Amino acid sequence: MSIKVTATALQEVKIVEPDVFGDGFGCSFEAFNARDFADRVAGGVEFVQDNHSVCAGGVLRGLHYQIQHPQGKLVRVVVGDVFDVAVDIRLSSPSFGKWVGVHLSAENYLQLWAPPGFAHGFVVLSRSAELLCKTTDYWFPELERSILWSDPGIGIDWQIDFMPILASRDETGKRLYEAECFP
Repeated sequence: MSIKVTATALQEVKIVEPDVFGDGFGCSFEAFNARDFADRVAGGVEFVQDNHSVCAGGVLRGLHYQIQHPQGKLVRVVVGDVFDVAVDIRLSSPSFGKWVGVHLSAENYLQLWAPPGFAHGFVVLSRSAELLCKTTDYWFPELERSILWSDPGIGIDWQIDFMPILASRDETGKRLYEAECFP
């Protein structure tokens, strides 16, 4: 796997871009290679679950995390376009409460690595989108938490000019100062 790894404003969050090989008939690329991921992005990471999300345009999911069994997430889009966000929710981190965002699309092949200790969310910018997410721990619904997507204390610029479509758990997310966070 030949990848380009780009640092973000949050040291542990990375943008991963594979080499795409194409011709007039299509293209091919390695979406994931454990050895290269360990060497270039995050060593000691083991993925245990793959999630596939299908969402309509305008849907915003997040900001989600698990307070125990935290999940690192490697996210990519296979249909459509999203703005993907990671927020540092580790109280001991100098970047606590800071966020980064990146456009992920089926056309740009970019992936976002959000390690354990970060809340994650995305908004769909196209008519629909499908995302694939590799996680480092299993899903435990009873441990899942949600931070309010529009928390002014975080100040995420979602790069949208519309009111997003929200699930009830995202409408009722807690503000960061009220949320359970990591040490």
